[in-house]
Amino acid sequence: MHDVSTTREGEQSTPQPTRGTFVAPTDRLITAPFVVVTLSALAFFMYIGTLLPLIPLYIESETIGGTEFDIGLNVAAFAVAAVLARPILGRLANRFGRRVIIVAGTLMAASSGFGMSQVESLLPLLGLRALTGIGEAAVFVGAATLIADLSPRDRRAEGASYFSVAIFTGLGLGPVFGEWLLDDTRFERTFIAAALFALLAGCIGLFAPARVVSPDTQTGRGVEHDDDPDRQGLRKYVHPAAVLPGTVLALGVGGLTTFFLFVPQYSRDLGLSSSSGLFLVYALVSVLIRIFGATLPERLGPRRMVTIALVAFAIGLLAVATIDEVWVLWFAALLIGVGAAFNYPSLNALTVNRVGDRDRAVAISSFTMFFEIGSAVSGITVGQLAEVVGKQHAFYGGVVMVLLGLYVLRVHVVPPGAPDGGPTRPA
Repeated sequence: MHDVSTTREGEQSTPQPTRGTFVAPTDRLITAPFVVVTLSALAFFMYIGTLLPLIPLYIESETIGGTEFDIGLNVAAFAVAAVLARPILGRLANRFGRRVIIVAGTLMAASSGFGMSQVESLLPLLGLRALTGIGEAAVFVGAATLIADLSPRDRRAEGASYFSVAIFTGLGLGPVFGEWLLDDTRFERTFIAAALFALLAGCIGLFAPARVVSPDTQTGRGVEHDDDPDRQGLRKYVHPAAVLPGTVLALGVGGLTTFFLFVPQYSRDLGLSSSSGLFLVYALVSVLIRIFGATLPERLGPRRMVTIALVAFAIGLLAVATIDEVWVLWFAALLIGVGAAFNYPSLNALTVNRVGDRDRAVAISSFTMFFEIGSAVSGITVGQLAEVVGKQHAFYGGVVMVLLGLYVLRVHVVPPGAPDGGPTRPA
């Protein structure tokens, strides 16, 4: 994609775009590349969402014959592979462009989906889940970096909110589609259908720009210099600005993962025919908040927004852990949707606004790595807890993670009086 920039009197001149580069408007958020990236993410997370109930049910099916701990291992395999890949992906995105890693990630994920349709034992399934994790990491780093590149500085949380509508629509509608197509026994065709969503995401991703001249570059409003431009060792691959916000993200995702992992089977234990309705409620709540409340992150500030998210997670998980009634599952799904809507956009914008253009891809790859860290820790620890105390009481493990995240947020990430902890736009 090639665009020609214009300059107004008094503005800095825009760098001349090279082939495959898009010059982002400084006064507009929604552009054709923004829509393309968002649609590609929607198709890809339909693939991820379709697998959410499918994998746990397949592991516990007669074919695999696995346990709750094996379900946790599946999450860990996905997450560890993605964590290890992300630091490298940030540097690859800088070198080869965002579009390349998006398309490559979708192809890896699609091949994994097709492969899972043919395996009948746990070990190869875990290997394919690891490949899916690398593919997901590539798509997320490429797409999230492009969205940040395209967004004006004071609208980055809003941009992340709109982008995450695609993510959470896929994560919400994918399970509904997957359970409908599965019909409890037809695993092979459901894995194949999921893989086709990943291929569709790759086809759409071909129309995304490889690189973007960001609004920060054109207006000079970005962070000009890194505090430590010659970082060595681990700091070279994991950006320091992402560590504390990422820790809060990981702990919130740990609570969310607990819900995703054990609700499919636990809802059946309580008498529901499937968990698809619960995922649909969660997704609808999250998507509606992100669409109609997209400006809330900048109006409330990250300290208040993320606090609301983590408290909603905690109440929902605590309710499921203590009350074994079907209505509680619906109540929890609603609160989990609220938490999911509020958690990511503010933390993402906080991270991106603390770095300059040069470090954006590495910072986002570092920050989003904590999605998988949270999933892996939750999968292993809460999965083991479920083996000991049962699925219902395992939700307490998610509560503990979320409350720890609340402490880190309010004491270390945006303590009282933090200059970037409050609103950046008028209420």
